Amino acid sequence: MTQHPGPAQKMQQTATEVTLGDDLLRGADEIAKFMFGDVKHRRKVYYLTGEAPKGMPHFKMGSVICARKSTLLNWIVQQERFTPGE
Repeated sequence: MTQHPGPAQKMQQTATEVTLGDDLLRGADEIAKFMFGDVKHRRKVYYLTGEAPKGMPHFKMGSVICARKSTLLNWIVQQERFTPGE
């Protein structure tokens, strides 16, 4: 006998899907707008995901740079806590 998900399970799945969708930034323009307030800063995103010594957390979907808002915010907190020489 196959069990079908109940309403609570369906709601939990939907909430998770919405949360992940809301958390995803797809493309340098979206990341730049989130991080710097304007898409004109997309070159900074390319630098931070490529050449920067402390690279920004990201991943690619095909050739598109992607990042999660929550991961970027945590990364920023870690950068704020870092003290050179420790």
